[in-house]
Amino acid sequence: MKKPTKRKQDRHEGGETHQTTSDLNLTLTTNQGTAIGDNQNSLKSGARGPTLLEDFVLRDKITHFDHERIPERIVHARGSGAHGYFQPLKSNKALTRAGFLQDPKKRTRVFARFSTVAGGAGSVDTPRDVRGFAVKFYTEEGTFDLVGNNIPVFFIQDAIKFPDLVHAVKMEPDRGFPQAASAHDNFWDFVSLMPESMHMLMWTMSDRAIPRSLRHIEGFGVHTFRMINAEGESKFVKFHWRPSIGAASLIWDEAVKIAGADPDFHRRDLWESIDVGIYPEWTLSVQAFDQRTADSLDFDILDPTKLIPEEIIPLEPIGRMVLNQNPANFFAETEQVAFHPGHVVPGIDFTADPLLQGRLHSYVDTQLSRLGGPNFHQIPINRPVCPMRNFQRDGHMQTAVPTGRINYEPNSLDPETPKENPTAGFTSFANPEAGAKVRTRSPTFADHYSQARMFWRSMTAPEQGHIVSAFTFELSKVETLAIRRRMLGHLELIAPELGARVAKAMAMEGAADKLDPAVAPRNNIKPSPALSLIAKAPETIKGRTIAVLVTDGFDARVMATLRGAIAKQGANLKLIAPNIGPIMDSAGAEISPDGALEGSPSVLFDAVILLPSAKGATELAKFSGPVDWVRDAFGHLKAIGHVADATPVLKEAGVTSDPSMGVVAIEGKNGIAAFIAAAKKHRIWDREPLVRPAR
Repeated sequence: MKKPTKRKQDRHEGGETHQTTSDLNLTLTTNQGTAIGDNQNSLKSGARGPTLLEDFVLRDKITHFDHERIPERIVHARGSGAHGYFQPLKSNKALTRAGFLQDPKKRTRVFARFSTVAGGAGSVDTPRDVRGFAVKFYTEEGTFDLVGNNIPVFFIQDAIKFPDLVHAVKMEPDRGFPQAASAHDNFWDFVSLMPESMHMLMWTMSDRAIPRSLRHIEGFGVHTFRMINAEGESKFVKFHWRPSIGAASLIWDEAVKIAGADPDFHRRDLWESIDVGIYPEWTLSVQAFDQRTADSLDFDILDPTKLIPEEIIPLEPIGRMVLNQNPANFFAETEQVAFHPGHVVPGIDFTADPLLQGRLHSYVDTQLSRLGGPNFHQIPINRPVCPMRNFQRDGHMQTAVPTGRINYEPNSLDPETPKENPTAGFTSFANPEAGAKVRTRSPTFADHYSQARMFWRSMTAPEQGHIVSAFTFELSKVETLAIRRRMLGHLELIAPELGARVAKAMAMEGAADKLDPAVAPRNNIKPSPALSLIAKAPETIKGRTIAVLVTDGFDARVMATLRGAIAKQGANLKLIAPNIGPIMDSAGAEISPDGALEGSPSVLFDAVILLPSAKGATELAKFSGPVDWVRDAFGHLKAIGHVADATPVLKEAGVTSDPSMGVVAIEGKNGIAAFIAAAKKHRIWDREPLVRPAR
């Protein structure tokens, strides 16, 4: 048996892990065989300066990674998109010179794409995963792409680690599974050696990673950007998208069952909502702040693993996006759309965030491979609406026909050819950032636990329980004991009670590794209530879908009243019957249901109502399908409305009519109103201890 090779492991200025060797046979190299001395940090102009183009190690690594898969996206492969418009809420000239943000009467065409990250194009919609949130603005000054996620922070601080992160979270290369899942040794081995990932892990183990629908997700630009006004004044900005109907999530058991019942759940929901005129809508806000404010914060604004609490810098709404048109062709539009954080317009600029700097190279490099060459901007979905004038000609898939002999600048042969414009052209903010060429990480990036602790403290009790359950599930899938022990050590640093609860749930009390953080997490960190989905959830059923289980002879008068009340709230009502064929109501009218019971489980709906006839209820109670339909709705904490005739089904399901637990009789003067009030809460959280073990 070969003797295991020893390797040295230590930590540098930014708190990042370095595993080193002196054995030339184990030395990491580029594809050209050049030895790599630092695989954790890109080459920068000073510790907080911009990444240098001469970093051949970064480019070698990223370029190979970008071209590893053709033609499917390496990440964000499974996506759904829609057309719409963006409209400023006011003039934002004090903040930026960007033209599309000036006139509140002017609409700018957009295309938005939402996606999972880890899974392939054929995976399901509801895994525990980050969701991409990318918007292409077709402005008169050029295309602006705001390319973000539904989580405001990221796993890594430096782009040089992106290939490693994605390799670790993807299917294990020897066996080709698990698909669209992070519950395996490779991922948890990697992140357990990357303390900087701890904050992001708290988000991905929270309800944020299993959204109710794409219409219910928030979006974030992740990085700190700059905005520059016409006077050349600059402010830092963080971008935020907030859905008008509020953010909402699934329960894990619900997400798993939806994956089996309807793997296209999110895609179908987005399409159908737009198709029936329930247009998804978001407000775009920014956190804008100057250098003095940046210097006063107890973390580095260039660190993409950190967020700025809204309680410190409030959101400033600047515009509104509405998606009102489905794609005409999925491949031509949703699949071929090419986003790039380097697509900016005058008035929007970058910072030296080392993750952002690497993304500015990576996206276009990937698209050269995925979309066949350098002319992917000519594909209709990617084509700017403003004129394009340059001397970039020929190349694979060239569809334009440039004319004339002049294909260079400057020239003296044709005065009508395009030339640079110092007045209207894009100018970078003149921020002095020069420094010595170094591979290092700023010590201001070294606190990896305080904001993770803040996130934990900001959650409600149910949300904390879900985080514990998520960590328990994921780590229980990890086969290597050392990885589990290491992760428990990280969780203890984030919050001792979190580590203890996960350890207890895994029967691993006292097994956590004792880790020595680069910077001890601050205990005086304040919660940020804005981070909790439950705490800020609006009480509404607007945009939600409510299922009504009916049988032959159901009460026509109750149904008519119910339809009117639900429609008034802006919700969608669907009739589910034992079979897909027409049924008769109590008035003798023939009704076509929207779905059959077998293919329409209650997990697909936000709330349910039992409206069978007495005879129909007796028949339903004989079979497991209708009974499980009710049991699942109860277990997933949904509001349940019912008529008296439904009692046999409720009894068989073990569900008791109790308005305090969201099980509401809808007959009578205030019955429907009481049901709607329960449904507006989205979940009946008081019910959860009855259906799931406390974590």
